[in-house]
Amino acid sequence: MKSPFLGIKTPCYILDEGALRNNLVILREIQRRTGCLILLALKAFAAFEVFPIIKQYLSGTAASSLFEARLGFEEFGDSVHLCAPAYREAEIEELLCYCRHVVFNSFSQWAQFKPYVLQSERKIVCGIRINPEHTEVEIPMYDPCRGDSRLGVRLDDFNSEELDGISGIHFHTLCGHNADALARTLQIVEDKFGKFIKDMDWVNFGGGHHITRNDYDIELLCALISTFKERYSVEVFLEPGEAVVLNAGVLVASVLDVLPNNIAVLDVSATAHMPDILEMPYRPDILGAGKPEEYAYTYRLGGPTCLAGDDIGLYSFAEPLEPGSRIIFEDMACYTMVKNTMFNGVCLPTIASQDEDTRQIRVIREFGFDDYRNRLS
Repeated sequence: MKSPFLGIKTPCYILDEGALRNNLVILREIQRRTGCLILLALKAFAAFEVFPIIKQYLSGTAASSLFEARLGFEEFGDSVHLCAPAYREAEIEELLCYCRHVVFNSFSQWAQFKPYVLQSERKIVCGIRINPEHTEVEIPMYDPCRGDSRLGVRLDDFNSEELDGISGIHFHTLCGHNADALARTLQIVEDKFGKFIKDMDWVNFGGGHHITRNDYDIELLCALISTFKERYSVEVFLEPGEAVVLNAGVLVASVLDVLPNNIAVLDVSATAHMPDILEMPYRPDILGAGKPEEYAYTYRLGGPTCLAGDDIGLYSFAEPLEPGSRIIFEDMACYTMVKNTMFNGVCLPTIASQDEDTRQIRVIREFGFDDYRNRLS
């Protein structure tokens, strides 16, 4: 099969603006139907070149650090919602310059930084993160509610006497889940924290909602949001990341060498450019490729770094691979550019976008030696 990106210098992330807009239309419709507000989670996707498209549809950004908050403020607008495990005192005043909603992970942090909030010239809306102690995520690394989690206040530690100045509650239990997982979470949250929610102005349902997936139960999601809003008279926020850019980007790679043991070495790295392959772990889809032995030629794909485990996985192809063959990894907009590294001095992939109308590809940024050197001392 002829590659649709033969003229592209690899490696290269390509953002599909048309697919991005299709996702955003779905998210906007949920906001229209329910009155909820949906935020872009910058921890998942922060390619600000396409923020002008995204902010036509979404209601702000969700940040987890000073740099994310500043990026959201400068490139998306003055509706930044901040939630992190802990804040540094040296950064709090600057953070408050960028954020409208600030969620505290503990009552001790709330007590420490409450004076800064009260002294701020901006109106800052504050919330507390809860831990419902309800697990929906199978992989412990990604489970915010695992037994030893540092994320959120458990019911046994929830001090209602310290809620003065707190107007919202934030929880997060999902990771690429359907609406049934949210339904189970909401039941636990209401059972445990409902008596506190009734005195709140807003509740943030967190991220991990796989809303733009083909089999996602949008009707159930809308019913859950609308019922919750009516029951508690609160504003509801969602902050998906992956759902915003699901299937809206690819990573185009080239084969550098094919070894006698049917290992193809690529110019992209699992550890440096697609780290979730090793962290989740998972096997990304490749355009035109199949499972091992599904097609005539099966190869193990590996990256160019010296890490022995820089292993992308086993794939089969209808035609043999050779140096120069193109490999197109699908669904590569999320948790790639925000997590990639220059480990081993390997260059970062170029970032490009594909116009939704003309389908022309425009290079947004290329990286080089200065990017590597300037990260070091």
